[in-house]
Amino acid sequence: MLEVEVDDERAIRELINEWMEASRRGDIEAVLDLMADDALFMTPRGEPFGKAQFRANFEALKDSAMDGRSEIQEVEVIGDRAWVRNQIEVVMTPPGGERVRRSGPTLTIFKKGDDGRWRLFRDANLVT
Repeated sequence: MLEVEVDDERAIRELINEWMEASRRGDIEAVLDLMADDALFMTPRGEPFGKAQFRANFEALKDSAMDGRSEIQEVEVIGDRAWVRNQIEVVMTPPGGERVRRSGPTLTIFKKGDDGRWRLFRDANLVT
């Protein structure tokens, strides 16, 4: 059982790295593939939103240069769910605009699908 949890933790860490890399490339399809269809995002700046609004938000920033880093602080796997406490930093530079840096903690729940892949399920993002 412990070996499975170690493999699951590794897969979740890889998913987070893939997410950051795909975001840097501006590859929205790759990012969307890393989340469940019923994903839900919670931020301090509005009502919770799902995958379609995530796409719209991402596409609104598509011409901006994005860089970021993720510092995973805790991962716990419990069956087909896992949670991650993470500290992230994102730097966005719109075309011809000033660089904007945001950082803060996130608490993310991942769900393992019937296909064995982990995907983001819920995300509470306190980045400001």
